Amino acid sequence: MTELLHAAVSPPNVLATGLLVFVLLYWLVVILGLLDFKTLDIQTGHDFDLPHDAHVGPDASGMGVSWLNHALAFFNLGRVPLMVFLSFVALPLWVGSILLNYYLGNSSFGLGLLLLVPLFISSLLLAKVLTLPFVHLFAAMERNHDEGARPLGKVCTVLLPATHERLGQASVQLRSGAPLMLNVRAASAASELKKGDTALIIDYDAARRCYLVEPYDAL
Repeated sequence: MTELLHAAVSPPNVLATGLLVFVLLYWLVVILGLLDFKTLDIQTGHDFDLPHDAHVGPDASGMGVSWLNHALAFFNLGRVPLMVFLSFVALPLWVGSILLNYYLGNSSFGLGLLLLVPLFISSLLLAKVLTLPFVHLFAAMERNHDEGARPLGKVCTVLLPATHERLGQASVQLRSGAPLMLNVRAASAASELKKGDTALIIDYDAARRCYLVEPYDAL
């Protein structure tokens, strides 16, 4: 175990270790309920804003956006949450970096960085394969969500704090079954919803895939 820890923080493996630690810390924060696991999600099929001073022809701009969307879709990004995909990249990248540098007897950061390039590409391709079952899982969840009655006009209970800019979570009890968990944002920039507050669901933001809510007091 000591040798593994020493190898993990050695110069040729420090970048792969850093990525793995970031992923582990993220999931720890999600488990503690401080973040939603889709907080860093990526959506495909949308236009990307260009800087105002960038002069790009309409054909070049369209091709660039199209290429990026196709690249993201190839790796299942937009169909599975970014952090789910990154988790399947970080672990094989770290294991591959540890093993490859160990068997090559490498202790150089420069060579380790060079070796990360093929390892990263291989990890991306492996993650694409490993996330295929999750593509169907999340597609089924989205389909069930769309087919079900949207809880607009219902009162929900805030579980994770939410503002107009920060995504939170809330639960709403429908006619039958377990409470429905929703990603929510405050509809107004002046509103701030805290854990335990009640809120009224007033709209659905399709672009951000969350519900817009406003504070609600039954009294």
